[in-house]
Amino acid sequence: MRKQEVRTGGEAGQGRGPSSPAGQVKALVDLLAGKSSQGSQAPHTADRTPHSDDSRIQKCQEALLNRAKGSPELSGPSPRLTNLLLVEGLTDLQLKEHDFTQVETTRGGWHPAKTIALDRLFLPLSRVSIPPRISITIGVAGVGKTTLVRNFVHLWARGQVGKDFSLVLPLTFRDLNTHEKLSADRLIRSVFPHTGESGLVAAALPKILLILDGLDECKTPLDFSNTVACTDPKKEIQVDHLITNIIRGNLFPEVSVWVTSRPGVAGQIPGGLVDRMTEIRGFTEEEIKVCLEEMFPEDHALSDWVLRQVQADRALYLMCTVPAFCRLAGSALGHLSRSKPGPQDAEPWTPRTLCELYSWYFRMALGGDGQEKGKASPRIEQVAHSSRKMVGTLGRLAFHGLVRRKYVFYEQDLKAFGVDLALLQSALCGCFLRREETLASSTAYCFTHLSLQEFVAAAYYYSASKRAIFDLFTEGGVSWPRLGFLTHFRSAAQRAMQAEDGRLDVFLRFLSGLLSPKVNALLAGSLLAQGEQQGYRAQVAELLQGCLRPNVAVCARAVNILRCLHELQHTELARGVQAAMESGGLAALTGPQHRAALAYLLQVSDACAREASLSLRLSKGVLQSLLPQLLYCRSLRLDNNQFQDPVMELLGSVLSGKDCRIQRISLAENQISNKGAKALARSLLVNRSLTALDLRSNSIGPQGAKALADALKINRTLAFLSLQSNSIRDNGARSVAEALAANRTLSVLQFSSNSIGDGGAGALAKALKVNQGLESLDLQSNSISDAGVAALMGALCANKTLVSLNLRENSISSEGARELARALCTNSTLKNLEYPDSQPPPRPGRPGHRGGNERKPGPHVPSPAVEFHPGRCCQGPGTSTTAQQEPDQPRFTGECHRGRRRLCSGQRTQGQHGPHCALSAGGLHWLPGGPGARGRPGCEQNLGDSRTAQQRCQMRTLCLRPTGFPSVTCFPDERSVLPAPGRASALSSFSSLPRLPGPVPAPKSPLGQSNSRDTYAVCCCHQGTPLSFRWVTLKV
Repeated sequence: MRKQEVRTGGEAGQGRGPSSPAGQVKALVDLLAGKSSQGSQAPHTADRTPHSDDSRIQKCQEALLNRAKGSPELSGPSPRLTNLLLVEGLTDLQLKEHDFTQVETTRGGWHPAKTIALDRLFLPLSRVSIPPRISITIGVAGVGKTTLVRNFVHLWARGQVGKDFSLVLPLTFRDLNTHEKLSADRLIRSVFPHTGESGLVAAALPKILLILDGLDECKTPLDFSNTVACTDPKKEIQVDHLITNIIRGNLFPEVSVWVTSRPGVAGQIPGGLVDRMTEIRGFTEEEIKVCLEEMFPEDHALSDWVLRQVQADRALYLMCTVPAFCRLAGSALGHLSRSKPGPQDAEPWTPRTLCELYSWYFRMALGGDGQEKGKASPRIEQVAHSSRKMVGTLGRLAFHGLVRRKYVFYEQDLKAFGVDLALLQSALCGCFLRREETLASSTAYCFTHLSLQEFVAAAYYYSASKRAIFDLFTEGGVSWPRLGFLTHFRSAAQRAMQAEDGRLDVFLRFLSGLLSPKVNALLAGSLLAQGEQQGYRAQVAELLQGCLRPNVAVCARAVNILRCLHELQHTELARGVQAAMESGGLAALTGPQHRAALAYLLQVSDACAREASLSLRLSKGVLQSLLPQLLYCRSLRLDNNQFQDPVMELLGSVLSGKDCRIQRISLAENQISNKGAKALARSLLVNRSLTALDLRSNSIGPQGAKALADALKINRTLAFLSLQSNSIRDNGARSVAEALAANRTLSVLQFSSNSIGDGGAGALAKALKVNQGLESLDLQSNSISDAGVAALMGALCANKTLVSLNLRENSISSEGARELARALCTNSTLKNLEYPDSQPPPRPGRPGHRGGNERKPGPHVPSPAVEFHPGRCCQGPGTSTTAQQEPDQPRFTGECHRGRRRLCSGQRTQGQHGPHCALSAGGLHWLPGGPGARGRPGCEQNLGDSRTAQQRCQMRTLCLRPTGFPSVTCFPDERSVLPAPGRASALSSFSSLPRLPGPVPAPKSPLGQSNSRDTYAVCCCHQGTPLSFRWVTLKV
């Protein structure tokens, strides 16, 4: 889209005076158009008065209100029509694919975008911008573009929106198609023919909005490259040339233009001419429910049943985000529930494919649903005859209109295709065709929805291909070798594969679905012959699979072949690939059919909707063929595939695409070096969807980290970055630290196992002092010593956002612990801390001897952690308080024992701690040695004894990692309260504790990795009586 003109704040509030360049251009155009207020060429403008303008506007408003009377869609616009999405141009998917494919590929979702209210649709977005002249609103077929326009015009006529416009001129391309040639003057007069005034007089009003609804219905495509410029408003030219000159500004340059269109056709207007583009979103889940309830207002049970049937099939449910499809599906399913099986009918079954759903809709039309009550239902013979006659007439119209991209028909079109006009008056045709009067007093016909035209066209092609001896697509000369249904089906499949805009995709689906056994059972006797599909079904399935060519990227046409097989109820190929995905056997499936099936599953599988897992030996060739379809995966896992840097170049091109919707991608445990990291970094410069990137266990090194850091200075969407085990060292950490000083969106950064020393820690500390976005920093298993900890703790005194810090497995001594204690006295935001502890000293008098109660950990046993979660403390049976307790009450939230080591995390007034609970006002104490044997005092190390720490410290999780398994005084996470083994003597009254709440779910990382945790309630006992308990999570 073109960039709008920018003015200063003072100029923004001023009008366009005659001395301004815009005013001079307007005066020149007025002079050329004969509208100058000086001279004798335009005497009518000299007599204009404000009163005459007001009366003219009032007449126009009254005319528009009278035209809209009785329209049911003007009862009140829905919220989705009063708030449109602001978009920045069209994507490749919108330009090249069928409307159904757009909805299915994106799973009914829309790009996160700003919204704009309907009453601000034509206003400047800021104080320094100007109103848009050319605005385009796009939306798939049936989403409500015409309803939006009619609502806007109705609200303007009532003075509720568009108050800046003196006049609104609503036109549809259905109206314009009735003219071969038209001038700009006649164009304006055609909107209000009753006024009898020149169109130039109306166009001379201060501010005009010209609405052109339905560009996709224009009979001639707009060609901006070969259209001759025209500046004479009275010269009659072809309609498409007239519209092109108005959009270019050659005619009516001061008139604002609003065009609505389907996305694929909107690309006819060059982006450089468009000032603002908006999009109508479809239904949300709640709006689907409301729509079905409004269809059956008197039968809530029926609306609930219809909703359940729609939700049972994910593909149909996604299509119900299109309002017109939702109403069509509701009508068909409502008829299904009301139909009672006769003696020869099977029990009604719910549709699971598009063709099955539309077959029920066809049966509803044949059964007379919606006809006037009291009329007798037609007999079976009449039904069969009328249905075949309807397919023979409307079907031919629908098919050739689809081939020629014609979606609106007039009486001359009906006569050309031999359609009996009397047939259009029947209730049967009323379910498929909609009749509208144009401004030129002619009648226009269009199918209720584009998909209905495609279904009727497929039914016609199915019946005609059995006897046709010529190509139905071209109606060329006789070609005897092309006899037979299979030959015609092959022709349809080839043409659908060759259509670049996908306009025949859904047609081919319906044509395949007519061969399925269920559809044949539904339409037997009325449209199809009983059992006739059995001779073709297997051959058609083989023919469709033969359309999948090898060594070609899997495009939307190939995925559509799998959808055709689904309509045919031939799902063996898709089921086989799905089983391989679940078992991890994708490496053996490398054929073109398997690749297309895999791309199909990426779109329709519920598991792939959550996360597309393509890990374990996926070859580069398979990945390269899937790249066009990976664009629309929200979460993508490509771990352990031995991918190298060339594959990262391919993935970088995917992430750089405008259509990219990938939000999370994991590339862990591959063979990515700094070149691959640079390719990914280049994509991050333009990507706007990725929020999580996992590169752990690769070899990007310091140079790769620097490339990613440079991208982080610009990127504003990435929130999670894992560079664990990448050998980035201090230089890489410095580069990322420099980026953190400017980045405000990255919230989780994982740097574990990267050989980062005190230099890297110091650089990160400087960044933390100014960074306002990072919340979690993982520095586990590095080479950070006390100097690095001192720098980090100094940063914690100034940082206000970091809530989690992991310093496990570093070279930190007791001096670092004291720095931590001082930082915790000042920091008020850190909630989770994982901190290393030293080996406990040997027992006094027995150097090097390990007591019998002290177990030596095995070589592969990870160090456990105890995490303390503040919440509700229960003090005695049936009582509870919050975390803030009275100062004279003991508060003990957990114990961690290794031999005689104890960790106490809690607060208690000084001097009231028991023999094993040494706490002061700081509330955090570490007893490396624990109490001595038989009550002898042990070695205590204090982590904070400042009284201000009790008020400032917000610690929620404190992980001190011992070298062996602890014995925890706890209760298991069960409804019944049981003591830990070997602790029953200390809990003589444990049965008096209240029952614990239900299990606590384990938290998950941004990439869906769950942590292995066991949750306990840790008890505080005083003289053998349990006083309180608290949740404790033991993570191993």
